[in-house]
Amino acid sequence: DPQQIELISASKRKLRRFIVIDEVVDKLYGSKVRRYFEENNVQHKILALPTTEETKSMDLVLNILHEVQNFSLDRRTEPIIAIGGGVCLDIVGLAASLYRRRTPYIRVPTTLLSYVDASVGAKNGVNFLQCKNKLGGYTPPVASFLDRSFIRSIPRRHISNGLGEILKMALMKHKGLFDLLKSHGKYLLDTKFQSCNGLADHGDAALQTTRIAIETMLEELAPNLWEDDLDRLVDFGHLISPELEMRVLPSLMHGEAVNVDMAFMTYVAHARGLLDAEEKEQILQCMRGLELPVWHSGCSWALIQRALRERLKHSGGQPRMPLPTGLGVAEIFNDTSEETLERAYELWVRD
Repeated sequence: DPQQIELISASKRKLRRFIVIDEVVDKLYGSKVRRYFEENNVQHKILALPTTEETKSMDLVLNILHEVQNFSLDRRTEPIIAIGGGVCLDIVGLAASLYRRRTPYIRVPTTLLSYVDASVGAKNGVNFLQCKNKLGGYTPPVASFLDRSFIRSIPRRHISNGLGEILKMALMKHKGLFDLLKSHGKYLLDTKFQSCNGLADHGDAALQTTRIAIETMLEELAPNLWEDDLDRLVDFGHLISPELEMRVLPSLMHGEAVNVDMAFMTYVAHARGLLDAEEKEQILQCMRGLELPVWHSGCSWALIQRALRERLKHSGGQPRMPLPTGLGVAEIFNDTSEETLERAYELWVRD
C-alpha cells in the first residue's frame, strides 16, 4: 500500500523486527539476514532455535514469547518473521496468535515441503502428549515470501520429502501435475528445484510444479480456511501418517510418512475398484521415481486400525477417506469396509 509506505517513510520511529530463524538455516543464511536488516537500518532481534518435530512443543512457544515480550514488540505495526521449515512456521504462527491475542506474522519457508504446504493456509500448532499438532489454531500470516533459492542448500532427501506433498495435490486434483512429476521428478531432485537455463527439454519444470501445487492447495484451502467442512481432499495421506510419523520419529520425515499413507490408500482405491492395476502401478512408480518410501515396517495393521479409530473421533464419526478415482481425480468415501482395508493391506505388504 503506497500510503503505508509513505507513512513509514515519514515516521521518525525506527523500524523494528523480531525474527525467529531455524538454527540450521541461521548457520547458512544468518549473516545475510543480519546484513539485510542492518543495511535497511532496521532495529532487529534474531532468535535462532532448534525447530524439529522432537522440539515442536509449547515450551518452545513460551521461549519465543518471553523474547518477544523483552523486545517490546508493537503488535499493530511490527510483524514477527519466521524463517525456516514447516515446524518453525507452525511454532512461530502459534506464538504470534497467542501474543496479545493476535500479532501479525510473516512466513518465509526454506524447505520444499514448507514452500508448498506450510506457507499456504491458516493452521499453526505444536505436538502435545505424543500427538501431532494437538495444540494449535487458525491464524493466517499477513504474508508468505517464497524464494526457491533457499531450497538449493537442503539435502536431497528433504527435496524428496517435499515432493510427497506435491504428489498429494497431483493425485487428488491435477493430472497435469502428476505428469510433470512423472516426467521431471529426477530432474527436479537433481537441480533442487532451481530454474536452470539451457535445458529446453525440461522447460521451467520447477516453477510450473511449485506454482500448480500451491494453486491447487489454495483452491482447496481458501473456501474452507477454518475447516468447517470436514470433507477435505487435502487430507489424503493424512489419515494414518500422523500416528505413524509420531510412532517412528525420527526415522520418517513428514512427507515420507504422508507418502507411505498415500501408497497404502492407493491399494485401498485399487481394492475398491477405483483404480485399475496399471493406474496403481503408475502411481507407485512415480513415488519411487521421486525417491519416496512406499512402505514402512512401522505401519502395522494394528497401527492403521488405531489411526482410523482416532480419525473417527475428529471427523464427525465418519472416516471421510479421500481416495483417487483415477490419475488426478478423487472423491471422499465413508463406506470402505474393514474387509476391503485388510485385503488392501495384505496386497500392499505382499508387494
